Amino acid sequence: MAKIVETDNFGGDYPDERFVSLPQMTEAHAKKVVDAINSGFPENATRYWKVVPNDYTLRPGFEP
Repeated sequence: MAKIVETDNFGGDYPDERFVSLPQMTEAHAKKVVDAINSGFPENATRYWKVVPNDYTLRPGFEP
């Protein structure tokens, strides 16, 4: 099983990630969904979506 995460497109240290709220899905299904989402945004958009394992730990945003 896999999850989808919204994250920083530029590989920053504080990407402020969030899980996309969808039911459990296989990795193959998640990749199809991510491809569809990402294809709707330009390559240089500030955010993008990726597939991660179920036990993935979100990386927080910057907190001064």
